[in-house]
Amino acid sequence: MIFRQLFEKDSSTYTYLLACEATGQAVLIDPVIDTLERDLRVLQDLGLSLAYTLETHIHADHLTGSKKLQAFTGCKIAVPALDNLPCADLGVQEGIPFQLGQIVLHPLFTPGHTSTHHAYLLDNGMQPVLFSGDALLIEACGRTDFQSGDAHALYRSVTEKFFSLPDETLVYPAHDYEGRQLTTIRQEKNRNPRLGNDKTEAEFVAIMQGLKLPYPRKIDFAVPGNQLCGQCPENVPEQYRGPCDVVELPADLRRAYWLGDQG
Repeated sequence: MIFRQLFEKDSSTYTYLLACEATGQAVLIDPVIDTLERDLRVLQDLGLSLAYTLETHIHADHLTGSKKLQAFTGCKIAVPALDNLPCADLGVQEGIPFQLGQIVLHPLFTPGHTSTHHAYLLDNGMQPVLFSGDALLIEACGRTDFQSGDAHALYRSVTEKFFSLPDETLVYPAHDYEGRQLTTIRQEKNRNPRLGNDKTEAEFVAIMQGLKLPYPRKIDFAVPGNQLCGQCPENVPEQYRGPCDVVELPADLRRAYWLGDQG
């Protein structure tokens, strides 16, 4: 398997590239519209064909790159089936593996940050790898105070599904704000200040209710845009519109990628 962890600094989002070496097909988990050109260059440099984008949830802090990537590569868009997005080509759900060549991801329904959130478990018989989305971060977790969030549901998702995985499971989150790249289930059980050390559900809910986090600065356009798989709505502020307006790639990328309708 080919694997790359990619970072978008404005929203501190990690995008994950997984590719099957046998077929040359790739999937990007949680791509960001701002890093469209970077992602296409990585695919080109590795000689890969983008088959899918795959979302963990409808994001509130950035616009997904799925629709733009589809326009330039012809890839398919996969999202949690519970989101019921007409713009998606595939709805994923727990119990039905997502397969790309020799790569098999197991969707885990993990509500709490949003009501339809899914994480993805890669277990090839060696060290398990969990792409945890916003449900579990490094010594933190996603917020639960907006967009169908539910602290009780998130507690159960983490403690019943994630913490039941082997301690050595590698955890790659959708975000980190301190320059860290990964964690493990054992580390989060021991060191997560919100969920670790056998925190009770009541303790966790009280912690989440007391966070008093600021209103997400991109939520008003990110959520409706991501419900359209990354189509930019009219209310995107001017300072964020640059990636929305990309209709042509640099010459070297134009030669490498099919150009379709931008939508």
